[in-house]
Amino acid sequence: MPEPSNPTRSERQAALRRPSSGIGRKKIALTLGVVVLAAAGVGAWLIFSSDNNKSVSSPSTTSTIPTTTTTTKPPYTGWVDPASAFTPYYQAKVSGLLTFRGNPTRNYYGAGPVPVAPKTLWSYPGKAMCSLSSDKSETTNWCGMGWTGQPAVFERDGRTWVVFGAYDRAIHFVDAATGQDIIPPFVTGDIIKGSVTIDPDGYPLVYSGSRDGFFRVVAFDRPVPTELWRLSATDVSPTKWNDDWDSSPLVLRDYVFEGGENSQIHIAKLNRSTGADGLVAVAPQLVFNSPGWDDELIAAVGSEVSIENSVAISGNTLYFANSGGLVQGWDIGPLLTGSGPPVRTFRYWTGDDTDASIVVDEFGMLYGGSEWERRNERSKEVGQMWKLNPTLPEPLVWSQSDNALPKSGVWGTPGIVGDLAIYTTYSGRAIGLDRNTGAIRWEKKLTAPLMGSPVIVDGVWIQGDCAGVLHGYDVKNTLIDPPELWQVGLGSCIEATPAVWKGRIVVGTRGGLIYSLGDG
Repeated sequence: MPEPSNPTRSERQAALRRPSSGIGRKKIALTLGVVVLAAAGVGAWLIFSSDNNKSVSSPSTTSTIPTTTTTTKPPYTGWVDPASAFTPYYQAKVSGLLTFRGNPTRNYYGAGPVPVAPKTLWSYPGKAMCSLSSDKSETTNWCGMGWTGQPAVFERDGRTWVVFGAYDRAIHFVDAATGQDIIPPFVTGDIIKGSVTIDPDGYPLVYSGSRDGFFRVVAFDRPVPTELWRLSATDVSPTKWNDDWDSSPLVLRDYVFEGGENSQIHIAKLNRSTGADGLVAVAPQLVFNSPGWDDELIAAVGSEVSIENSVAISGNTLYFANSGGLVQGWDIGPLLTGSGPPVRTFRYWTGDDTDASIVVDEFGMLYGGSEWERRNERSKEVGQMWKLNPTLPEPLVWSQSDNALPKSGVWGTPGIVGDLAIYTTYSGRAIGLDRNTGAIRWEKKLTAPLMGSPVIVDGVWIQGDCAGVLHGYDVKNTLIDPPELWQVGLGSCIEATPAVWKGRIVVGTRGGLIYSLGDG
């Protein structure tokens, strides 16, 4: 059988806009009106005057040259152009993979080429990165990088940096070529579970949370990394659950957006600058915070409603979910116009813990996954893999279930390539779903659990498993079961998401080390 031809962009867009065929699951007839959350914990908001945020649908400009008509798209004036999905970090001045899953829509996977026959080029450091950490009176020895972690890889000062937080309580700054420290690690008071974010505007700043209760801004333009600002999980109220910071923030237009396990969403104006001494400085002001829950959610699931996934932004909407299963969209356009605080415009309850980050495609559709933990009727109804259209009163476009085992469902953030959505589950299933209909095209059974997120670069899907094996699959033809190209054993569970950058794959394991793989 000849290989099917790749559809054009216009054909693909038309296909994706067609109504779902209903394959996978019926839409849930749940009408949830727009709810504006007037939270008791709303912090002060900064009036930031700007000419930005004019209509995103402003008319195009047409050329008057005789016999030739040329349409020019006007510059996008909102927060994040939806058309920037699957491309590098929006309007960044830094080349690299700067945050978890690379960009504000959480679907940029890195830059090729992908190694053809990868082998270990270096491992870091010389001994396992481990430390003891306590949670609910239980103390555990944590090693390496966990399931919400992904290294940041970027270009600076003529070399490639690898920056990541680890379970040894430190942020590390490593030379991608040698695997050696560029500057000493920055040590916090507890383990670092999530991905760091590198400032996209070229300021030598890294943004990271820690289990010690603080979210930090750290400068790395001096011999020793230096904390410039910290936000405590208890600086806002009311809070629920705990003081961890697991998610990877976004930085746009001098604002930082971050969710916390205190169950609040936070927005701060950074006020970045460069001093007379040439060193970076910040003077952050928390301009908005609000509970990520509402009374309806608490009545349904109780107080365990922390935010562990990384926020996404498309257009003027900030998206996130929480461990109560509540998916939300907040209009942050008023921050650009100085017209008021953000307003909640979208609410959808999945029923169960939703720690996977929301992925937003070029049409504004939301892809996500939920765990199988509470095992309530709502989570049975909705399923554990889903696509939502936030513009509809009944948002569920399609869904699939993964609830056959007591502990199942989706932990990793879904990956998208062409017309295919790839999901991985705690039960060990790797599933390729038709992006339009949700129909299962193929399924692989790998060693459970699969907690890391799929990464797709140059038609190669890279996936770690908890047997300690990193797999590479050919997904150039999205219509067939992808054949395996290679696998590399790293000796211990790979929960973290790999970073791919110009011939290298960088990934951490629970064995305590981070590895750089390449063709040599």
